[in-house]
Amino acid sequence: MKQSRRSFLMNTTLALSGAVLFPGGIPGRQKPKGFLADIGVCTSVTNSELLAGFGYSYIEENVQQFLVPEKSEEEFNGLLKIARNAKIPVTVCNSFLPGTYKCVGPDAVPGKILEYAETAFRRAGISGVKIIVFGSGRARQIPDGFPVEDARLQFINLCSQMAPVAAKYGVTLVIEPLNKKECNFLTSVSEGGEIVKDVNHPNVRLLADIYHMKMDDEDPGSILNYGSLIRHIHIAEKEGRAAPGKHGEDFREYFEALKKIKYKGRISVECHWEDMNSQAMTAINTIKKQAL
Repeated sequence: MKQSRRSFLMNTTLALSGAVLFPGGIPGRQKPKGFLADIGVCTSVTNSELLAGFGYSYIEENVQQFLVPEKSEEEFNGLLKIARNAKIPVTVCNSFLPGTYKCVGPDAVPGKILEYAETAFRRAGISGVKIIVFGSGRARQIPDGFPVEDARLQFINLCSQMAPVAAKYGVTLVIEPLNKKECNFLTSVSEGGEIVKDVNHPNVRLLADIYHMKMDDEDPGSILNYGSLIRHIHIAEKEGRAAPGKHGEDFREYFEALKKIKYKGRISVECHWEDMNSQAMTAINTIKKQAL
């Protein structure tokens, strides 16, 4: 079959840049030893064709917009149909809880959250979503004056109750530490790792977001210390939360840490795109080149 000029140029660019085969990539390229990761993008599944053309492996969707736990089965089935016709699969979802579903504090609603989680995890299982990201900074913000240790215990209890529900549907809930400007609770990989240890369930694990780590100057050593718990990675540049490659930021020390723990999960670009069409190729090439 005659190869299109666009496809030929794209494959040539990837080869010249030292790109390697991550699962879902170009057949025949050599994998980087000890660091095997799919690369995806946090975006709508409607962008799947564009991103597949640049070599991305999956989409990270939004729980509230894709799994729609508060909406009807009919509405979910309509979204599921779109996903099943997509060029690359939806395997991860973020934005787990609405801000009004408080996890901690005097207004916490664990019963309501568990009911919501049951629907979200069930629909995740149906749609092939393997990981749900638990960031939800507004939902887990500790109210002024509320004891931090009490909030911590509330959060651990909530996650412990959600864990078997996630397991029932083959889903892993990954706790996402956020930077201190976005939340006042779980603001480092180290803090998140200790929570995961206390929950002590295989279906509750940890996310390391390189953007949030950079924002708070968290050392990549946290990845080494909690590597056995890390199941998902987010990435963006610190400046403007830009796509990798926009400002030429160096991620190599973080990738070196991931290599040392033999990370084999997914890496999602979660950034502010100026123009996805023009930046997506640079972003994936930057990740692949620096990961080597």
